[in-house]
Amino acid sequence: MLLPNDSLTALLGDRTAKAFAKHLGLRTVSDLLQHVPRRYSSRGELTPIAEIPIGEAVTVVADVVDVRERYMRGKSGNILEVRITDGEGFLSATFFNQVWRAKELKPGSRGLFAGKISSYQGKLQLSHPDYELFAEDIDEADAKRWAELPIPIYPASSKVTTWMIGRAIGVLLDVLPPIAEELPAEVVESNGLLSLDEAIRFIHRPDNDHQWQTARDTLRFHEAFLLQSTLLKRRSENATITTTPRVAGELLAGFDAKLPFKLTAGQVSIGNELLEDLGQDHPMHRMLQGEVGSGKTLVAVRAMLAVAQSGGQSAMLAPTEVLAAQHMRSIRNTLGDELADQLGLTLLTGQLGTALHKRALLQIVSGKAQIVVGTHALISSKVEFFDLGLVVIDEQHRFGVEQREALRLKGKKPPHVLTMTATPIPRTLAVSVFGDLDISTLTELPAGRQPISTYVVQQSQAALVARTWARIAEEFANGRQAFVVCSRIDESETVSEEEVALETENDELEITEKRPPLATVVGMTAALREVEALKGLRIEMLHGRMTSEEKDDVMNRFAGREIDVLISTTVIEVGVDVPNATVMAVIDADRFGISQLHQLRGRVGRGGNAGLCLLLTAAEPGSVALERVNAVASTLDGFKLSEIDLELRREGDVLGANQSGGRSSLKLLRVIRDAELIQEARKQAEQILLADPTLEKNPQLAAALAQLEESAQDNLSKN
Repeated sequence: MLLPNDSLTALLGDRTAKAFAKHLGLRTVSDLLQHVPRRYSSRGELTPIAEIPIGEAVTVVADVVDVRERYMRGKSGNILEVRITDGEGFLSATFFNQVWRAKELKPGSRGLFAGKISSYQGKLQLSHPDYELFAEDIDEADAKRWAELPIPIYPASSKVTTWMIGRAIGVLLDVLPPIAEELPAEVVESNGLLSLDEAIRFIHRPDNDHQWQTARDTLRFHEAFLLQSTLLKRRSENATITTTPRVAGELLAGFDAKLPFKLTAGQVSIGNELLEDLGQDHPMHRMLQGEVGSGKTLVAVRAMLAVAQSGGQSAMLAPTEVLAAQHMRSIRNTLGDELADQLGLTLLTGQLGTALHKRALLQIVSGKAQIVVGTHALISSKVEFFDLGLVVIDEQHRFGVEQREALRLKGKKPPHVLTMTATPIPRTLAVSVFGDLDISTLTELPAGRQPISTYVVQQSQAALVARTWARIAEEFANGRQAFVVCSRIDESETVSEEEVALETENDELEITEKRPPLATVVGMTAALREVEALKGLRIEMLHGRMTSEEKDDVMNRFAGREIDVLISTTVIEVGVDVPNATVMAVIDADRFGISQLHQLRGRVGRGGNAGLCLLLTAAEPGSVALERVNAVASTLDGFKLSEIDLELRREGDVLGANQSGGRSSLKLLRVIRDAELIQEARKQAEQILLADPTLEKNPQLAAALAQLEESAQDNLSKN
């Protein structure tokens, strides 16, 4: 008998089980049961080809129209082109050096075709798709039922297709004993839910649409209830953990009295929330959200002064050396040299010289460094704190859960934790909705901040690209400076994991009309120095391969107006503050995520002059890549953009370590769409836990929550 925690090897065999694990992350019976279909089709229903998005991996039901063979241009080999149709639109399925497939793919046959949709010479195509044809011979009496029977279409990969998954699940359901109910009986009954056993079997093997729809609704509520219960238990358990209260005093009062400006109402109210949290004997776990330039760092500095009052230390973790150094300078300027020295303000990064690194470690372990700013170097096992009282994570989406946890564990007692972000990424928004964090939001911008205008520029339109450089020249003529951002340093740089995740363009062997080569910092620097409109401008580059000294030198010269145009990678994405920079051009903008683009444009318009951001892209019309870029151009509202990002990339791992959507731990829930359902599930979970805090009366629910936590911890250890 197979049990939920059993390996899939016994069911599928070693080779197939390894493929399921490698390509889909499915390792156990439970994993496979929870791998639910993303949609349903039927053998009698053709997929509307006009609605298929370019760049997406899809599975379609279509008829074969004709088959023809042709030879590849400029190289040996042949191509088998199979035209398929929904009766109106047409799609080409192309196979390289596989003419033998013509014996199977005969005109008039119907089947499932799976692959990535691209556009070639204005026509939609599936390059080298996988497929499964429907049987031609069938009893006439069964034909109608067979044609209308829902076909589950699973999230799949090129190596593990939807029909492979369907067959595996079919074998599993045939031998699986009844699945025990996990939710309390009163919850199942009051919400009109199916039993868990019925829901699992109907979602994978429905006889009609009503069955899978009812099963989906049941499992959606089931998922929300379990997640809410887990988060509520975590919150309750966190409240029992003790820490050292930190109460503000003369340090903060003296600092506030010397401020040359008035705090915004938001900074005051949120500052009071933080002080109240810090004064408690259990750790704060709060997220501070606010648009670029809303004053989050100042709020954090005031909290650090409250911790320093009792001799405690605060550590600010920044994602890059450029940002860490920027924070170091900003905090020193904010505190003033005298107070900064009194508090032992210290910088710790991986590229510090040996002598400076040793001195920083001694300052930290002795407690003399009461405010420490650093990069991942802070997480090193060599770093020991005397009395870590507050951890501040800047741009929290740049760090995994395990990295933040490693720093938190350096406290002798659990420290208070403040995470900050200018644009909530999908996971952050998801956790916010699920109620696992206390949230504070800065909505006001400091006086004098001007809006940023954002426009999309098609790189194929030479006149518009030329106008981009002309606009930079115009800003220079008015005494301003500019950023130009590229996705890579030079031609030798490999494609990043994030770019692979965001890739939605054509990359098949046959396509000859590819997008232009991606711009590089080195190449763009040389090219722009030759642009007539920019002749005479001082153009320099900044990127991650430069030493700390080189990066600091470039940033200091740019801030000092000794550089007019800075060509950079995303090292300037967060924290870089040059008020005189008013225009930014992002080359190959579709290679960046929504959050990155929003952060990047926040580098301009930081002074009293309006900002301009130009997003240059070669993304094709109708692609998800262009949709991302257009979304950023359509609004300056970071919270609206986070919702769009959530819809496009999904929520990430709500309970564990993963950040982006392809790895979402949510199976059927969608945070935006199902917000009301999630809140209702939370209310009911609260009632159950209030009546039965230890879940002694609900052992199946307790076991399900323990399994969820175990899975989250497993993900944490793997990452």
